Amino acid sequence: MSVTKSIFGKTSDGNEVTLFSIENKNGMKVDVIDYGAVIVRLFTADRDGKLEDIVLGFDDVASYEVNGCFFGAFIGRHGNRIGDAKFTLNGETYQLEKNDGKNNLHGGTPGYHKVMYAAKVEDNAVTFSRVSPDMEQGYPGNLELNVRYELTDDNELKITYSGCSDKDTLCNLTNHSYFNLKGHNGGMITDHEIMIKANQITLTSDDLIPDGSMEDVEGTPMDFREKKVIGDGIEADYKPIKIAGGYDHNFALDKPIGAMEKVCEVSEKSTGRVVEVFTDLPGMQFYTGNFIDKENGKEGAVYTKRTGLCLETQYFPNSVNVPSFESCVIKAGEKFQTTTTYRFSAK
Repeated sequence: MSVTKSIFGKTSDGNEVTLFSIENKNGMKVDVIDYGAVIVRLFTADRDGKLEDIVLGFDDVASYEVNGCFFGAFIGRHGNRIGDAKFTLNGETYQLEKNDGKNNLHGGTPGYHKVMYAAKVEDNAVTFSRVSPDMEQGYPGNLELNVRYELTDDNELKITYSGCSDKDTLCNLTNHSYFNLKGHNGGMITDHEIMIKANQITLTSDDLIPDGSMEDVEGTPMDFREKKVIGDGIEADYKPIKIAGGYDHNFALDKPIGAMEKVCEVSEKSTGRVVEVFTDLPGMQFYTGNFIDKENGKEGAVYTKRTGLCLETQYFPNSVNVPSFESCVIKAGEKFQTTTTYRFSAK
């Protein structure tokens, strides 16, 4: 097990960006940078042992400073959407940036994927740390943040988010990596197969804001309780799919609150690659890259619609405005921690 460091480039304001490569005994490797705590590359083996980079991304810092699709991004203070870009906490209303129509998406400016972090290196892990100051992005509280990327010899990438705030605040952190198990330049992901352990999805308005209503997946294109091909339902004549232009939905995971369980598996037949997702969070956004539009990526790749898929574990979108949803509010002085693990294999 080893972690090596190299220079990845400089930000537009002159900060030197370091790339950390964590490699396990099997040759699996993950590359992360201290700009945005972003996952840049993730090499996993196919059934023949061939290693390939399976996450979408860029070769240079300048592209990550734009990164409109959030490739590899660490997302906070609140991942996903908040309706009307506002919420009320302890009787006070907080107005957020309206960066997705009239709503807030992925926290606001500056995005957590576009700031520098301090790095601490261990034998098989890198922890990125930062204080998000009071009222950054419009959220109350100085939030001490840590995101730890650990690579195990069992081919698991464990992402642990932890921290503490000096005021009650929202905290809904996630990772926005796009996977393509054929390789980052492997083309469409509609041939991948997916299982999601969820009996329901959160229904949304036409601008993708959950209002508290749920729908059973039974008999709909959202039923992934048994593994099936993503492309089979991605163009279905079904209102939630029509609204989102494909899959971009929060699945209410079928497990006890706070329990760490396997909730998802994705596989790809030509390479044999498999990724399993384990989390202690209540929801997962399954997103099929519906809004990617000719992004110039790594090694000359051009990413387009549905060339990557996201498996974003989370508290439900807009949960702060929907009392029936599990709350993402953390209390002042209360330490929070949550872990999501991606386990890779091939068969």
